[in-house]
Amino acid sequence: MDLLTRLRNKNILLVDDDEWIRDSMGVFFDSEGCFFNAVESAEAGIDALREKEYDIIIADYRLPGMDGLVFFDRIRRSPVAPLKILITAHGDQMLAEKAFAAGVNDYIAKPFQMQDIERSLTRLMNGKSI
Repeated sequence: MDLLTRLRNKNILLVDDDEWIRDSMGVFFDSEGCFFNAVESAEAGIDALREKEYDIIIADYRLPGMDGLVFFDRIRRSPVAPLKILITAHGDQMLAEKAFAAGVNDYIAKPFQMQDIERSLTRLMNGKSI
């Protein structure tokens, strides 16, 4: 089964303070039949997770307030185990190691294209069913 078929009807949460990224990812995921929610901060992401379960969570590292690593660490003990992707323009090997320790499934450096997100999701969904 291809990625786009597997994404249909999945709940996806994006946590990113960049409006352009929120809008462009929203267009992509909405066009694939996903239930997409984008918020600007980790705190708003935690609020969103209190209201709904998500299959996939994508979060930026640098956010106002709580950063993406702290966000992923805080949600890692939730009863649902969504796929988690960290995106960042400020990464290095040490940050990648911390991300994986916080329960992140993949790490994507900025700038990225939607094909990078698609490749990541394809790889993760082949290794873990959601």
